[in-house]
Amino acid sequence: MKILVTGGLGFIGSHTVVELQNKGYQVVVIDNLSNSTIKVLDGIEEISGKKPDFFDIDLRDKSLVSNLFSQNLDINGVIHFAASKAVGESVQNPLLYYENNLNTLVYLLQNMQNKERSNFIFSSSCTVYGQAEVMPIVENAPVQVAMSPYGNTKQIGEEIIIDTSKVTNINTILLRYFNPIGAHPSAKIGELPIGVPQNLVPFITQTAAGIREQLSVYGADYPTADGTCIRDYIHVVDLAKAHVVALERLMNEQNIDKVEIFNVGTGQGSSVLEVIKTFEEVSQTKLNYKIVARREGDVVEAYANTDKVNTVLGWKAESNLKQALESAWLWEQKIRS
Repeated sequence: MKILVTGGLGFIGSHTVVELQNKGYQVVVIDNLSNSTIKVLDGIEEISGKKPDFFDIDLRDKSLVSNLFSQNLDINGVIHFAASKAVGESVQNPLLYYENNLNTLVYLLQNMQNKERSNFIFSSSCTVYGQAEVMPIVENAPVQVAMSPYGNTKQIGEEIIIDTSKVTNINTILLRYFNPIGAHPSAKIGELPIGVPQNLVPFITQTAAGIREQLSVYGADYPTADGTCIRDYIHVVDLAKAHVVALERLMNEQNIDKVEIFNVGTGQGSSVLEVIKTFEEVSQTKLNYKIVARREGDVVEAYANTDKVNTVLGWKAESNLKQALESAWLWEQKIRS
């Protein structure tokens, strides 16, 4: 079975490629290397024993997308990760996000709609909930006004998929996941942002490694126990496995609806300061951090109700925050050695 993974050399994508190949799937990866490196292919091969087919393609080029599908008519499923993903950057450069996250989705769906049955896993996000009114967040929670252009692209992307499913044979699972962190336990692949990290954990590990002078904590006056924002941090390997389980549900035609939605998280919320404290414990390293002003686009808290994904998909997070941070630190130490 041939699976197309867009953004397959990125953080979540590369770990998902490993899990797919470990289960015997033939994987085709496309990535424009805008936030990844070709060396990730080697890490994938070292872990799984096989190098996936790779195409350096920018999904914003409609003709290249069409050519890819015409040359790979036997694609059995698509997992779509390729997108810009930083909340803060999206506020500063919204047009980049709308072009990169929405046009590319449309081009993919246009090519998938011609098949007798297409199976599609969409990398969505808990940002679609905005600031949810009730914690933990359930899948049928109201979708609030997006707090950032990034979050809005995920909301619009879901709407595009739902509308398209009504008139095509595309079956989709929307995975709304929370905050992926960590690295493969082999330390052969992990999170490797190009430039200054936009997410908390790689900034933490780079600060501990001396790459960054100081970690900024954006706001300590939120209505939480310690004043910092709360998120649900999920180990990236657990998240990758959820994508494989979701894909197999579609391929085995077990889905009840044309579009199904699942939260993917641990169900446990951790504040920024709790993450910092836990990292200091596992790394035996004191972090240099400073409380600064709030960052535009951040919600106060978001953590998942995972009952649906646990029961319907039979998937459950296996790693806790400490284990995820340990793997992230091991990865950071390896790439700096």
